[in-house]
Amino acid sequence: MINLAYLQKEENKPLSLTDASQKKRKRQRLKNDLSGWLLLLPGVLLFSFFVWGPLIMNGILSFFDGYKMSHFVGFGNYAEVFNDSIFQAALANTFKYIFWSLLIGFLLPLIIGILLSELAWGQSFFRIAIYFPCIISGIAVAFLFKSLYEPESYSILNVIRTSLGLPTSLFVDDPNKAIPLIVIAMTWRGAGGTALIYLSAVQSIDNSQYEAVRLDGGGFLARLKYVTLAHLKPTLSTLFILQIISVFQVFYEPMIIGEGNIHSISLMLLAYNYAFSDGKPELGAAVSVILSLIILLFTLAYFALTKYFERRKGR
Repeated sequence: MINLAYLQKEENKPLSLTDASQKKRKRQRLKNDLSGWLLLLPGVLLFSFFVWGPLIMNGILSFFDGYKMSHFVGFGNYAEVFNDSIFQAALANTFKYIFWSLLIGFLLPLIIGILLSELAWGQSFFRIAIYFPCIISGIAVAFLFKSLYEPESYSILNVIRTSLGLPTSLFVDDPNKAIPLIVIAMTWRGAGGTALIYLSAVQSIDNSQYEAVRLDGGGFLARLKYVTLAHLKPTLSTLFILQIISVFQVFYEPMIIGEGNIHSISLMLLAYNYAFSDGKPELGAAVSVILSLIILLFTLAYFALTKYFERRKGR
């Protein structure tokens, strides 16, 4: 039988110090959580209003015939976009941007970072020098390179070519040169910051490993292969994916430098042109959704790579 007197005695028993301290910690934790959420609330509201709200509305708009959304067309906008030759050119151009950015913009910062780590003096000066373009406005850089790439004979680069006895060049008006030249402008602005990331990763390597290679008679190339690049694999993989994601979003460089020509137009610029130049916001929304899905795939690949290297590191 249940001893009711004993249960009543236990209920009226004062809390132990352990129970009291646990309750106190729980109240403090709830208080801290509440304070944290209150601090996050303005940011969450602003993010929802300026990012998630427009993102959801953009997805909905892509299935209708315009801003009024009076007529549901299903995947009709997507079919129209895929059948548009300009979209096909923009999609192909975007992958060309990725190819050239990986060939120029991915390798160059790696080379600069490794060379900087080998400097015995003047490293601080060169750090500042290579990072300086990163603090310049991207729009300003685009107009700077636009003036350099002007096809007229009096443009800076054509004057230099003429003085060297070379013929003038069309530069970005040449379909074969437009994207590589735009990528050079993008690389000039962004390579410095990426190079410093590589430099930081190289400097975190234990010098004893380099000494071991030197004792074995290995030179610079041996140190590069067996120590530097081996330790840079996680950084290289992460920046590789991030570079692809960022290049998919290229916008104002082809707009300003390439002047929106079909041989340099990107998906982001095409979405802008659909919505604001052609007055077809539903097509711009469809292109934006397609671009978002592509970026999402690469973002998932980035997280998968990050988890993979974390597991490798934890072994």
